[in-house]
Amino acid sequence: MPIHLIWGDDYEACNREIEELINSVIDSSWKSFNYSQLDGNDPKQNLRALEEAQSAPLGSGGRIVLVRRSPFCNGCSIELGNKLEQVIKLIPDKTHLILSNANKPDKSLKTTKLIEKSIQSNTLSQEKSFILPLPWDINGQRNLVKNILYKLNLTMNNETIDLMIESIGNDSSLINTELQKLSLFSEAINTNLTTDKPREISKELVKKLIQNNSTNALEIANSLLKGEIIIALNKIQSLLKNGEPALRLITTLTGQSRGWLWVHLLDSQGNQDVKEIAKLAGIANPKRIFVIRKQIQGKSLETLLELMKKLLKIEASIKSGIKPIDSFKDNLLTDSKTLANN
Repeated sequence: MPIHLIWGDDYEACNREIEELINSVIDSSWKSFNYSQLDGNDPKQNLRALEEAQSAPLGSGGRIVLVRRSPFCNGCSIELGNKLEQVIKLIPDKTHLILSNANKPDKSLKTTKLIEKSIQSNTLSQEKSFILPLPWDINGQRNLVKNILYKLNLTMNNETIDLMIESIGNDSSLINTELQKLSLFSEAINTNLTTDKPREISKELVKKLIQNNSTNALEIANSLLKGEIIIALNKIQSLLKNGEPALRLITTLTGQSRGWLWVHLLDSQGNQDVKEIAKLAGIANPKRIFVIRKQIQGKSLETLLELMKKLLKIEASIKSGIKPIDSFKDNLLTDSKTLANN
């Protein structure tokens, strides 16, 4: 009765882990019979998941019952908890129950203790967490890129990795997408390479395919900081029309805004250590601190906070499915005088 508890806010890494489990457990010829995905936000589907977990696989291979947004370790109802307690010992040896949630399991819950006890008693069971590094955790962000490089059989030197971080941030899904693009482009221009060794991605290629767009995004950020909203929106619209991914654009903008906030706060506290400021602000290159200081000179903390608030609203709006350009317009044109006058 293998149980897999997979949690964390790194959705890309969580999904990769789930896909690897599916591919290793299920015979593809029998997948339509032996794979179920259910939504933990729906109480009825949770009960259905427990019922299906009691079924042995059909044909060859194993069976997987996946519960996304699983409540079993994050606020489980008494009824569902009692049902889990009845079912957990009835799960067949070749049926795998995967419980996935973005949040850390609540160790105080009876259901969490029950699941963890079951995991410890079964060698095929496991608990894995995938947490995105914080914006100021440079080493964590570097390890994130390195892990994805390894999965894609690619390699980069540390300087190129730092350039990736500056251009994209810690969005693992976006990093994965961009690295796949870089790999395809590298393969196209190096057709004579047939070795199975990891393909090296050069700094020049990253500059050509990623940093150029990032530079344009930073120009937009500077326009927003100056209160030049219409100019910024025109540049945003142009980038989006040319195929710039909306999430990559907003990630770059929020990253720049976050850097401005950190430097402003630390400077106001009298911190003059450039290396320490860069570390706390999540800025790989300490020399950027001098540039940022010039950019935010004369700007109030309220202005920077307001800009950050708007950008986070835009990010949430885009992720909810709103058309990207509408998300930018709706939020940036609201009270735009606040940015312009400070």
